[in-house]
Amino acid sequence: MGHGDMRLYKIGELARLSEVSPRTIDYYTKLGLIEPESRSETNYRLYSDETLARLKRIEHMKREKYTLEEIKASLSRLNKVSRDEIVTDKLTSLQLLLNQLEKEAKEVGPLLEKLKPSQMKNLHKMLTPPAAACIEALLLLLGKGPLS
Repeated sequence: MGHGDMRLYKIGELARLSEVSPRTIDYYTKLGLIEPESRSETNYRLYSDETLARLKRIEHMKREKYTLEEIKASLSRLNKVSRDEIVTDKLTSLQLLLNQLEKEAKEVGPLLEKLKPSQMKNLHKMLTPPAAACIEALLLLLGKGPLS
């Protein structure tokens, strides 16, 4: 998308769309978590759709209990991999999902150990082979022995 047809937002619009306060946007800008795309003739900072997506990603990571420092490090590592926001977005989402799965696997491990062999057999029948393989791999990575 060329610069001419790119949607730019003033801080107020960006705040409304991202459901983040203008003050927070100022703070993130000072920290270097986000950057204005350009400035208007009246010297207003203008932010792009890319910044809007990045803000939503930052807020999502904050809800996942990441510190702003961790978020900044994570975003800058991913930006080194690719300037493409879609790739960065997908990688960040995958990383968050993996962290969530890891947490869930840690919780399910002890529960699985309490299952009777017949319950375990039924569980194996219900899971698709890829799902069972993923759960088993996660448990192995976490040092929690296999499902079987």
